[in-house]
Amino acid sequence: MGKKKVLLILFLLGVFMTTSGYGESKVLVNPIENISKDFIKGVDISMVYEVEKNGGKYFDNGVQKDPLQILKDHGVNWVRVRIWNDPYDEKGNPYGGGNCDYKNMTELAKRAKSLGLKVLVDFHYSDFWADPGKQEKPKAWKNLKGKALEKAVSDFTYQVVKYMKDNKALPDMVQIGNEVNNGFLWPDGKLVGDDAGGFENFVKLFNAGVNAVRRVDKNIKIAVHLAEGGNSALFRWFFGNVLSLKMDFDVIGVSYYPYWHGTIDELRENLNSIALWLNKEIAIFETAYAWTLDDADGHPNIFGGDLWKIGGYKPTIQGQATAIRDIMDVVAHIPNNKGIGIFYWEGCWIPVKGAGWKQGEGNPWENQALFDFKGNTLPSLDVFNLVYGKEKITPNPIEVLSEVNIKVSTGEIPNLPEKAKVLFDDDSIRSIKIKWDNIDPKFLTTPGEFKLRGIIEGIQKEIYANIYVSGQKNYIQNPSFESGTLSPWKVEGDISAVKVVKATPPQNAKSGDYALNYWLDKPFKFELYQVIKNLSPGKYKVSFWIQGGGGENLIRFKVSGYGGEDKFIDIINTGWLNWKNPTISDIEVTTGEIKISIIVDGNTGNWAWIDDFELKEQE
Repeated sequence: MGKKKVLLILFLLGVFMTTSGYGESKVLVNPIENISKDFIKGVDISMVYEVEKNGGKYFDNGVQKDPLQILKDHGVNWVRVRIWNDPYDEKGNPYGGGNCDYKNMTELAKRAKSLGLKVLVDFHYSDFWADPGKQEKPKAWKNLKGKALEKAVSDFTYQVVKYMKDNKALPDMVQIGNEVNNGFLWPDGKLVGDDAGGFENFVKLFNAGVNAVRRVDKNIKIAVHLAEGGNSALFRWFFGNVLSLKMDFDVIGVSYYPYWHGTIDELRENLNSIALWLNKEIAIFETAYAWTLDDADGHPNIFGGDLWKIGGYKPTIQGQATAIRDIMDVVAHIPNNKGIGIFYWEGCWIPVKGAGWKQGEGNPWENQALFDFKGNTLPSLDVFNLVYGKEKITPNPIEVLSEVNIKVSTGEIPNLPEKAKVLFDDDSIRSIKIKWDNIDPKFLTTPGEFKLRGIIEGIQKEIYANIYVSGQKNYIQNPSFESGTLSPWKVEGDISAVKVVKATPPQNAKSGDYALNYWLDKPFKFELYQVIKNLSPGKYKVSFWIQGGGGENLIRFKVSGYGGEDKFIDIINTGWLNWKNPTISDIEVTTGEIKISIIVDGNTGNWAWIDDFELKEQE
């Protein structure tokens, strides 16, 4: 298609063209059917105070402006600010990360209110960052327990909200805690674990904050905020426990980052299900996506490398706009009009020295902001207006991203992927079903390699699987758990700690879609094993892959029952995606069988992913 024709189409579709520091650019955004005019189109602005204090400036079409005015001009109607209790050390030095004390954040909220924007206040109830992995008490509350801690929560919450009201910055919505998947104000408000106060204490602390807000103004909506928007099991578990304890809230806030929290389809399924179950309003409180992989300040960015292949969009201005649009679409179509909007997290966090993740550090987020590195508005910010357009755009497939390489042993049937990832010209990556040709069985009987053709349904593009047949047979059954079940593996001990699941995110599996995961909210012990029979006498070797957080008392890989002394390797996990490949060799089988075991003695919260076992004759 010629350049003139493309430009004409863009003009006819009403696509806005916006100038940024990266030159003239434009985005294509499909309208969202029946999206309401009061749908929340929000941005978390908590870093703006610190960015501006350190000299950061914002521009729209080359003109310097108040960033909040820029947001409003491009369709934003809400802002969000986080509040930390005391983000300064004993000497008065700031921790960084925006130094979000309530007086600074009230100044931002007051500016937003003067522009007609609504305000969501995010109480972390900590002195610094709080998230599912850390929920530390503020320094001043360290030794408080029970009613004294509840009173501290109530008093602080009332003090802040009343101060905001008195300064013409009354919030329209307040969230009690930030990403409280496992509670807050640990250990008192922690949900599970040896030292946890449990759900009952959590709800008492939560309701103490709620009551304080309602004392200031009964019209302020109250929200509870969980991360992992695509994790249906988490939401079912959490709300199944708090509802019977009469936790008081109006809105469910959700964090959903496409590269961390599952697919768009998993998000949709979870939010629709929760809305029908609980009949509560739902909003995305945090989301974001990268518009570039470039780095402005030398501080490593959170979004880098091939993370975009998991996230589902190219790291471009167009990809960022499409991601935001698709997430808005999910929320706008939650049943019974319960989806009320989204907040984009830290959309104004441009790279400015002194405004980093913490004091003395740089910015890990600048490539996910809605402004370029020099503070120029990105065209992707127009998504909040463009979703109200009329003309529908049909994205076209431009590239098949999936590469299918499968290794099998002689006689083993390949596990072919059901879907392929396809890049479209709106910079989205979609998973589309594949119809594979039948495999000629003769190709699997002898070592070698062959190609198998598939057709990607709906777009009629071809894809080929490269299948490599090894002369060595893998004698383990269900070696990679791609059956989605545990059988014929067996578990003795705490079986509730062990499950075969579809890996989310996908890299939690070494290969394929499924892997074995262990985790439990209390200490646990188990033995996972399989007995392989009818083996010919001879030497064998066995291996598998494992990655996990570490901290177990014991992880032992053991073989027994083969006719010789037991052999084992003890393993220490060293972190997420630090895959290890323990291998036991020179196993002289004389009994015709072998027992392969993984023995784990775990502490509360220990976790790992296990995949891709192999038992082969040793050459």
